Amino acid sequence: MIMTPGFRKIALVTHIISSVGSLGAVAGFLALAIVGLTSQDIPVTRSPYVAMEVIALFVVLPLVFASLLTGLVQALGTTWGLFRHYWVLVKLLLTLFTLIVLLLQMDGISYMATASTETTLLNTDLVGLRRSLVIHAAGGLIVLLATTMLSVYKPHGMTRHGWRKHQERKGGRT
Repeated sequence: MIMTPGFRKIALVTHIISSVGSLGAVAGFLALAIVGLTSQDIPVTRSPYVAMEVIALFVVLPLVFASLLTGLVQALGTTWGLFRHYWVLVKLLLTLFTLIVLLLQMDGISYMATASTETTLLNTDLVGLRRSLVIHAAGGLIVLLATTMLSVYKPHGMTRHGWRKHQERKGGRT
């Protein structure tokens, strides 16, 4: 199924916006996580976690999900295909991995937001969880940068399925 040029452009723009938007949102989340972990000022230590929960729930999660969906639309609706090129497949797997890790981290993010509003959160409290939020956000940022680079550079290499489809099309034209 190949999309019309107009729909393809709309889908592409939506995919780019959601992908790059998630990259920026995760960078902001990481900045807040670092401030929450490293600040010596108790109010400053507490305040980022409520914002982080809002950003994760209402910005990062929807954007990563939208990136996954629009990427699937792009792959299935264009000649790139989902299983023809390794870079498309790797991007899909990295985006799925990012979404799963984010969903698994939501409980910890919510716990920190609640703890920071209901208790006097000292800079020595819940250090393991706070470090985990920094590490996971940094890892997420690296993965999102990798998917962006794959989109731009599109490394060569077809899967077996892609090579077979390419040969079938090439054989049908001669």
